[in-house]
Amino acid sequence: MGGDHAPGPIIDGALAAARHLRFGLLFAGPREIVQRELARHGDAASFDIAIVDAPEVIGMAEPPAQALRRKPGASIRLAADAVADGRAVALFSAGSTGASVMAAFGRFGLLPGVDRPALATSIPTRRGPAVLLDAGATVECRPQHLLQFAAMGSVYARVALGIGQPRVGLLSIGEEETKGTEMIREAHRLLKSAPLNFIGNVEGRDVYSGMADVVVCDGFTGNVALKISEGLVDAVEHLLGEELQSTFSTRVGYLLSLRAFRRFRKRVDYSEYGGAPLVGVNGVCIVGHGRSSAKAVRNAVAMAHRFAVQHVVGKLEAGIAAVTVPQP
Repeated sequence: MGGDHAPGPIIDGALAAARHLRFGLLFAGPREIVQRELARHGDAASFDIAIVDAPEVIGMAEPPAQALRRKPGASIRLAADAVADGRAVALFSAGSTGASVMAAFGRFGLLPGVDRPALATSIPTRRGPAVLLDAGATVECRPQHLLQFAAMGSVYARVALGIGQPRVGLLSIGEEETKGTEMIREAHRLLKSAPLNFIGNVEGRDVYSGMADVVVCDGFTGNVALKISEGLVDAVEHLLGEELQSTFSTRVGYLLSLRAFRRFRKRVDYSEYGGAPLVGVNGVCIVGHGRSSAKAVRNAVAMAHRFAVQHVVGKLEAGIAAVTVPQP
């Protein structure tokens, strides 16, 4: 039931992923609504589908902690329960990020050596995909949390993106190690002494340059950075479209360059990545964008399935254990 346009795109996308990869689905939501949405799909009866009747929904504007306590029948809470007790192997939600994070954290627990979870978002760069974390799971951070994010991001980049020696950068307002808040300066000191491929501070303008394979920041900064980036892509696409359609000659040029334009849009489209894994929790949890389309949901659910069958959580745990994180 999570997402701006749920439940239609959620069910459409999940079924699309299951058609391709042939796995079972468990939908948590009001039974009648889920059944009505499934009835739109003529082949729904051929899938291995279970429904957890969840009569309550947590809205985007509700305080997550209070809502989870007040609504024991909330869909996100019952979905997390299903993963925790083994009825499902992975959780996906495009609903309230706070509620999704707290539900997963409460039912899955944290991996050894992790104090706070982080949302690891894949981002496009000039040199290929990179990962930015945290994108909104832990808003208020301490220096040691950023150090743990760096360790988890480095492992995630190796496991999920296939990068042998991920370069880790700390997002700050300047390249010099003396720049930034007291927390950033202390995090820089910790990262310098950690067994990571730390390249120093990176500025906002360098996030998409490919300078770093892992960009580390607190959840507030990361979420704002991503939302600004999404808005910029939409604005550039709109302005470029206006210019290309303004005269006959530019319209002809637009038609000739349409294929390149589509490739560009695909490279920067968040729906291609599907969602952001919540790293640090002892279970697979993928958090989607509130505006997730069926395409985004399909890719996110496929990611959740891949993470489960490839035992990515176990690899993250082993990788984190291998990184000796120095105490401040």
